[in-house]
Parts: sequence; C-alpha cells; structure tokens
Amino acid sequence: MNNLIIPNIISQHAEEASFLWLLRNNAVHEPHYSLKDLAKLDNRVEAHIDGLRVAGDDGWNICKEALAWKEEGELFTAAVLAFESGNDDRIQEVLKAGTAEPGLSRGIISALGWLDYSISQNHIQTLLDSESPDLRLIGIAASAVHRKDPGKYLSDAIADGDPRLKDRALRAAGELGRKDLLPFISTLINDKDDNCRFWASWSAAVLGDVSAVSALKDQISSKLPQKQAEDAVKLALRQMDISSALSWQKELSQNPRTLRLSLTGAGVMGDPALIPFMIEYMKAPEQARVAGEAFTMITGADLAFLDLEGEKPEGFEPGPTENPEDEDVAMDPDEDLPWPNHELVLGWWNRNRNQFNNGNRYLTGKQITAEHLQQVLRSGRQRQRAAAALELVIMRPGQPLFEVRAQGIRQQKILGLK
Repeated sequence: MNNLIIPNIISQHAEEASFLWLLRNNAVHEPHYSLKDLAKLDNRVEAHIDGLRVAGDDGWNICKEALAWKEEGELFTAAVLAFESGNDDRIQEVLKAGTAEPGLSRGIISALGWLDYSISQNHIQTLLDSESPDLRLIGIAASAVHRKDPGKYLSDAIADGDPRLKDRALRAAGELGRKDLLPFISTLINDKDDNCRFWASWSAAVLGDVSAVSALKDQISSKLPQKQAEDAVKLALRQMDISSALSWQKELSQNPRTLRLSLTGAGVMGDPALIPFMIEYMKAPEQARVAGEAFTMITGADLAFLDLEGEKPEGFEPGPTENPEDEDVAMDPDEDLPWPNHELVLGWWNRNRNQFNNGNRYLTGKQITAEHLQQVLRSGRQRQRAAAALELVIMRPGQPLFEVRAQGIRQQKILGLK
C-alpha cells in the first residue's frame, strides 16, 4: 500500500508546486494581491517544493518526467530542484528542456530568482559564460531578477546580434539602473527589431533620458502589443511635464483604440482634475473597471471595501466567448477588478473631493513623496506597488528598480517587514 501512496503524494507535490507557480506568475501583476498575499502564496509553493526535496531522487524523477509536457510551471519546479542539487546532469536536463522553445526559459529564470542568490550565483555565472545566446539570456534575466549587476556581460549582450538576448539585456539595463550605459542604449532607440527598439526606449527613459519619451509615444502610435503599450504610457506620462501629459492623455482619449490607455494614463498622472473623466467612463461597460482602477490609484478608495461596487452589466461579454466564430481569444484583462457603481462613486467623490488639490499628483490617496512611495511598497496592491517602484526610480535615476515580483518573503525582509 505504501508503495502506491508515496508516489501519489510526490506527484501531488509536483503538480501543486507547478500549478501554484502559474498562479503566482499571474498574481504578481494582479490588482487585488498585496505583498502579504504574495508571501502567503509563495509559502504554499515552497511547502510543495520542500515535499519534493524530502522525496530525494523520487521527487526529481517525477519532475524530470514532467519536463516532457513543455510547460513553464513544470520547468520552474524541476529547475529549483536541479540548481539546488548542483547535479550537472539534472541542470543540463532542465536547460535542454527550457531552451527547446521560446518562452519556456521563463520557468528557469524564475527558479534562479526564487533561490537565494548565494545558491544561484555560480549557476548564473556559468550561464553568462556560455557560448549559447539562449543560456546567456537566462543568465542576464536571472541577474536582473536578483538586481545583481552582471557588469561587462550586460554591455556585451546589448551589443550582441541575437535580438532576444539583446532586448532582454536592454530591459535589464533599466531595471538595474545602469546609467553608464545610457549613451549606448540611446543609439538603439531606432533599432530595426521591434522589441529592442521598445526596451531601448523604455530603459533610456527610466535612466533619465527624457528625449526617449517621444520614441515611446511614437511606438504606441504604431500599435505596440497591449502590455508594452501600457508600460510605455505608465513611463512616458511620468516623465512628461504636466501640460504635455494632459495634452497627450486627452489625445489618447479621443481615439477608440487608445481610450483604455488614456484611462490608465489618468491614474498614472495622479491629478484629481481627471477624476470626473474617470467617473464618466464608469458608465461604459468596456471601460468601467479600468476607470475604477484609475480612480483608486489616485484616491486610494477601495471600491469593494467602501461598498462602491455595482453589478456586472447584463449581457456584457468581456474577453473570449463561447461563440466559435468569435476571433477574440484574449482573456479579460479586467477580470479581477471590481465593477464600480457610477452614482455611488460620484457621491463618494463629492463628499471627499476637498481632500485633493487639482494640479498635484496623488497615489493611493496621498501626494507623491519618497516616504509615501516606500509605504505603498509595503502595504499597497501589486499594481500600486509597481507604480511606486517606478516613481522612485524616476526620482533617482540610476537606482535599481525595486522588484515587486520577487519572492514575497525576500521583499518583506528588504522592506523591513520581517
């Protein structure tokens, strides 16, 4: 009986660790997760990984078999065990599986970021020394996750001919605060590769090159992917003077294709003068929830906690539907946002608007200062925390961008919460 039960238990640990990693991979970007919530989820992931550690070779063998599924969660779990063990055969198994298809390496990068740097450091160095661009990319990305500067390896990667390695290195330069590389990065703002052009513009702007804002704006006009477009808006508007920002945000609002970006941008700008604009769009089902999030980003008003929520509009179908002829297969980007009740929100604003002054910038109910941004990193939700991290690095170009996706317990220690 035990011979049947034990493999089932080990398999369950492997399945749960992989599934929970997928859950936390989404959670780090979701509007309703706090750092405390993330740390609890990470503890659950770690508990199942610990079960696999205790199982020894049997735990590894089950994880090794799961590599055939070519899924990021399974790669993460196997990679944690492999790199921890220091067993070269296991590490090579993971690296072979993780570089078989573009995108799978994220599980390996996450595993190296999950482990303490004292454990992952030597493995990262080996990857940086590799002749394979795919392996060097993993090394650069893992260094960035730990916010450890790989030095010359980073500048070499930016100059590399492999576009995937190059664009990840360009992104890492901004994340790590490598202001010394700014002259080089600025020359790549017009790179022929779309991703390299975007990350060169993004990092140049993060590092203090305000002229890169124009490049970000131009790329939005040329139909960037949604995630990159949002990242561009969140950075560009923070680097613009208030008059230019208001003008561009208005321009975005007048184009149906960029209306959503204009609402996100209003929350980024933090000016209470834009709140009537947000409240008006709470009447429109397609924009209501993102307008509600922008309102909360400025005011700090928790719509659910304050009973300012409404019901999902009857007949509204966000994201993919069950209609086989519907070509829209994207998931609902606002799935975890509350539906604001327009009238209740307007009433709350009329009662509280005297606490806010037009022309000033607010984040979660308070004017933006370095002290308040640190508090948001400690107690805010993930998207608010990401906003605070970006604000801080714009205040002090050349500082590393705080990694709000890192293991929760590690973040709590850095922030003095543990």
